[in-house]
Amino acid sequence: MNSKQTLSTPAFGLQPAPAWMAIIGFSLITALCLVAASGIARYAFPLSAFVVGAFLYFRYPVFYVSFTWWIWFLTPLLARIVDFKSGWDAQRLMLVTPFLVSLLSGITLIRYLPKAYRQGGLPLILAFVAVLYGFLIGLVKNSPVAATRASLDWFTPILFGFHLFINWRDYPKLSKTIQQTFLWGVLVSGVYGVVQYLVAPMWDRFWIIETELVTNGRPEPLGIRVFSTMHSPFPFAVAMMAGLVLLFNTKGTLRIPASVGGYLAFLLSAVRAAWGGWLVALITLLTSMKARLQRRLIISILVMSVCVIPLATIEPFSEVINTRLQSFSEIQKDTSANDRAATYEQQLNLALSDFLGKGLGGMYATNSEGQLEQVILDSGVLDLFFTLGWFGAIPYLAGIVLIIYTLLQNSELRLDSFASAARAISIGVLVQMPLGNTIVSLAGMVFWCFVAMCLAARNYYQQQKWLQSTNMAGSRE
Repeated sequence: MNSKQTLSTPAFGLQPAPAWMAIIGFSLITALCLVAASGIARYAFPLSAFVVGAFLYFRYPVFYVSFTWWIWFLTPLLARIVDFKSGWDAQRLMLVTPFLVSLLSGITLIRYLPKAYRQGGLPLILAFVAVLYGFLIGLVKNSPVAATRASLDWFTPILFGFHLFINWRDYPKLSKTIQQTFLWGVLVSGVYGVVQYLVAPMWDRFWIIETELVTNGRPEPLGIRVFSTMHSPFPFAVAMMAGLVLLFNTKGTLRIPASVGGYLAFLLSAVRAAWGGWLVALITLLTSMKARLQRRLIISILVMSVCVIPLATIEPFSEVINTRLQSFSEIQKDTSANDRAATYEQQLNLALSDFLGKGLGGMYATNSEGQLEQVILDSGVLDLFFTLGWFGAIPYLAGIVLIIYTLLQNSELRLDSFASAARAISIGVLVQMPLGNTIVSLAGMVFWCFVAMCLAARNYYQQQKWLQSTNMAGSRE
């Protein structure tokens, strides 16, 4: 990373001043645009976020990582407020902002791609090549606009992950920054999610009505299926799952309110795939840590349970949570589970028989207003084969297989609580792939971020071992 940010620079203090001035200035501009209640925010917000993101990327790269995550966390909420005050925007321009900021990390790919293979970045390279193939097929088979729009969802998570991986020498700073960012992210998104369920703010109701997304629930208090500051329940639940797993390693007083709000909102999202992913991640975390860290984790689980369970078992929360939990034991009667099973039965043979794939943009259709809308498949597996075909899916899946092998083989990760959590999160997100698309957009950001941090941790600790052995050999001489 840029040498202008020293190792002693705190990631969440008021130094360095230029970085904080840029972030505070951006926040003030955004607040003024929201107060003005004019459509100018739809242009000012993406532009100013991109400028600040570029400044941080080149001058204060650790801040850039945190800033990028906050843009992903908050942009959908800000877009809803602007739409409510200024009228519905069918183009949804503000939602492009997280992609613009994240795509700055593509500069890292251009600069360091030749080095990536030698440093163990083959999984990321394979995934990138597979998506590039899908993009080229999409340009041939589909409209350039549709292919370009889809490329944002597919390329962005890989590029951001590559950026984190290639800067593995700064792993300690990056891990601390991501830990702190997700702590505050869980706190803010969790508390807002509970408020969203209880109150149903006007901009959230407006969003549900205009998008007609039944998965977001009813536009009324106690009727919303919580999506908090994000745009729908599934990506919110995946991001929250990652944050809640990281909370097990967090110290300090903020952990308790973050856990209470985070777990309540997570349960109120009613995303069973994410609940299952959290359980898998928790089991992975417990079994991958050394005994001392396991004891600390068990204590954390008990403390969080004491704080969360009483609230989850009282009204107005218990009915919606219990109903969703009971559906696990009555899966044959569950409508969404039956619909997903029917989708697999109808679509799997079609997906596996298309060797070339539809290409990026093939899963987009034009609505009655002439706008591109994504054809939603509740399966990353189906979307992968439909979009990339066998020629693209094979290298992509090969990269994932290499990732799994790396995650399971590296004993160094057991000694680092953050690295253990990152591995658990990666596996927890991956197991949701048959039930939701966890490799694109925000869910993909979570997956590739923590995969990249695992790879970065491996390289960092291997370098530390080499330095220690070199120093010991030098001292003998």
